Amino acid sequence: MPGKHPPGTKTGYAVLALLLCAGIGFAAFGSGSSSASSGVNSLDRIVVIYLENRSVDNLFHGFPGAGTAATASFAPQVDANGKPYATLPAIPDSRFPANLPNAPFNIDKYVPQTGLMPSPIHSFYQHQWQINGGRNDKFVLYAAAGAGGTPMGYHDYSGSKLWKYARDYTFCDAFFQAAFGGSFLNHQWLVAAATPLYPNAPSNMVVKNETDPATFVDGVVTPDGYAVNSMHPVWPTTKRPGSREILPPLTNPNIGDRLTAKGVSWKWYSGGWNVAVADPAKAAKNSIIFQFHHQPFAFFKSCMRGTGCFDNNLKDRSDLLADIRKNALPSVTFYKPNGSINQHPGYANVKDADDEVAMIVEAIKKSKMWDHAAIIVTYDEFGGMWDHVAPPVIDRWGPGSRIPAIVISPFAKKGFVDHTVYDTTSILSLIETRFGVKPLSSRDAKAANMLNAFSF
Repeated sequence: MPGKHPPGTKTGYAVLALLLCAGIGFAAFGSGSSSASSGVNSLDRIVVIYLENRSVDNLFHGFPGAGTAATASFAPQVDANGKPYATLPAIPDSRFPANLPNAPFNIDKYVPQTGLMPSPIHSFYQHQWQINGGRNDKFVLYAAAGAGGTPMGYHDYSGSKLWKYARDYTFCDAFFQAAFGGSFLNHQWLVAAATPLYPNAPSNMVVKNETDPATFVDGVVTPDGYAVNSMHPVWPTTKRPGSREILPPLTNPNIGDRLTAKGVSWKWYSGGWNVAVADPAKAAKNSIIFQFHHQPFAFFKSCMRGTGCFDNNLKDRSDLLADIRKNALPSVTFYKPNGSINQHPGYANVKDADDEVAMIVEAIKKSKMWDHAAIIVTYDEFGGMWDHVAPPVIDRWGPGSRIPAIVISPFAKKGFVDHTVYDTTSILSLIETRFGVKPLSSRDAKAANMLNAFSF
């Protein structure tokens, strides 16, 4: 059922069989490399670059050695009655033909990689309906008005800088977003491995008829009080852009709290942060497209405005560049590009983020920090874009669809496709393994810690 896995779902979607049929010999979820564990202390710095809203099949279609739709069979998209579409529903954009086949199609034939695409829906319940018990055949049905057949599009990304990093270092082709749905929830899972609680939420925020797509009324909070769709932190309390709902300050543990208690340095760098602190309304309207729901630590009581965490650990992109120049990145770095360069369909293209990531990666590679660094480039979630591989079943929250993940490091296996099943909490598991930090929940405690991507 929505909020859990759809009716009729078998444990793991019979996941092993489906993954093997997809052409991917995945290693077991939760498996790690004991031989690598002894070498993980070679990593002095772990850097996470967190992009937006792309699936594996959307960006890495045909990547050599990886399981993608270019090398696997897949089911056609179906309508509300379970009948395959004759052709994909028309995309309301004159650049696209009206009769695209019911199959993946190359976006680049119609829109350059410097151009903008429509943004399909990517919300908590709709995502589960799109996955449809592991069949992945209702992405178009629940794409929402204005998207049409957009979810089935992919880019020829083989000329990109990210593709080159994936080819030269380690590409993880079985990396899934931790939770169903969108950016807000998956940012929370990146730092806390948990879905936020919102007890006694106003009734107009609560989802209605969650078990029936026909009468479903969307909201931001589940009937039992979990915040699953986009909300804003309490900060800023004035000049708040838009009318997005406010989530009361969170008190559950997060990785920042854990690292601080352990004496391990960390920072969250975000494009547009200084503008947002000075004038929140300007930041939301500025060309940088600052997004408050992409700032997960700001939702926590321990990191609200006025705390040492807010002042010392939440920083701007300009601080990131300065810290790289000074060889002074903390032990754990998170970098969130602003909305104009984060690859989110609708307001960011795929080219600008490619250039931004390459600039950051190359700066680190030229620094004194590179010899003992690991850079993980990944995405918050799928963005409504189709992927042909069924996610494993773990709990009511996810994991959701596959997302690209690249490990760039002197210790990363070179030219390697890692088939180990990871999700977003595997990043937490790696951080926890390296710095001796206690897991935040059962999910990161059991997640594979990404050590199979390394050779120490």
